[in-house]
Amino acid sequence: MPNHDSPFVRQPHQSPDVVPDNPVIAVRKQAAIHCLKQVIEPILNKNIVDLGMVRNLRVVDNYVYLKLYVGVHQQDLKDQAQLALGDLAWCQKAYIQLCTIPGVRTTLAVSSGKGGVGKSTTAVNLAAALAKTGAKVGLLDADIYGPNVPQMLGLGQTAVEVTDTPTGQRFKPLTAHGIKVMSVGLLAEPDHPLAWRGPVLHKIITQFIQDVEWGELDYLLIDLPPGTGDAQITIIQESPICGVVMVTTPQQVAVSDVRRSIHMFRQVGVPVLGLVENMSYLICSCCGERTSIFGSGGGDQMAQELAVPLLGQVPIDPQICQGGDTGKPLPLANEDAPLSKVFEAIAIGLNTTFSSTAVPLTKEDR
Repeated sequence: MPNHDSPFVRQPHQSPDVVPDNPVIAVRKQAAIHCLKQVIEPILNKNIVDLGMVRNLRVVDNYVYLKLYVGVHQQDLKDQAQLALGDLAWCQKAYIQLCTIPGVRTTLAVSSGKGGVGKSTTAVNLAAALAKTGAKVGLLDADIYGPNVPQMLGLGQTAVEVTDTPTGQRFKPLTAHGIKVMSVGLLAEPDHPLAWRGPVLHKIITQFIQDVEWGELDYLLIDLPPGTGDAQITIIQESPICGVVMVTTPQQVAVSDVRRSIHMFRQVGVPVLGLVENMSYLICSCCGERTSIFGSGGGDQMAQELAVPLLGQVPIDPQICQGGDTGKPLPLANEDAPLSKVFEAIAIGLNTTFSSTAVPLTKEDR
């Protein structure tokens, strides 16, 4: 007879299908992890295991296999990991596969627990604010459910070019306002749904991560789809994301969803850099008084509960919609707007954290 037990109820008498590691292998794996935790990434001042750089770690007999996901400036960490694993008496050799996006220094994800909180708007405005500091910025729109980044940057429907390189054919990103852009939406016909199943979705996302000729970038921002599904996991597993910026709104429904996403990122070892509370308040155009339309305190509550910095509280501003419709982000259209100031502060904070080589521009240079 078929088993109608609920999949959501843990059955105490069922045996798991997963075969546990051989006890010797399990001990050796823990020893390898302990050695790798001695390797410190100097910019973030944390070990490469806690930063999620070490993935797919396996111990087979007397050999260690792992993938090391790094930025273009961190490739010397491979040699340090090799030296650290050399302290293991039983380890005959460590095979370390270096995984990076050519030319990209720092890869950051912009994510949200649910749709409609302004994640793509945040990604676009953050990219614009970073570009204004003088950083070389790329924006990968991986939101397969609502790829709006091209329209927000004024690109419209433009064909993606393919260029020949010494390593094979690669996509050539488009450029808008000094930001290099690649979007899933550029592959689809206008107004047609992106009804892709799992294997096709995985292949396209993997290509966008590995086969785009970004050139030299200080930052690559990846606009993730909302939620915690296949697409998000694929991007996290296949790219050297060194941190994620979470976007929420003040109300409790959004905060609950963000909480799940934060736990997901922590489980896979990707640091959550902080929260951006979007639609935080409305500034009256007459008196300047702030009104919390969607409630208040959600971002502060989440920041305290999960020990995540609150990077900024973004106000509601009609100019945001206008900028998204016309293809010119507000930090570029009006640098004195309250929203522009919030994203300027976030961009400066990221530059400080990651020691970017970007040099702030003067108004005369812009």
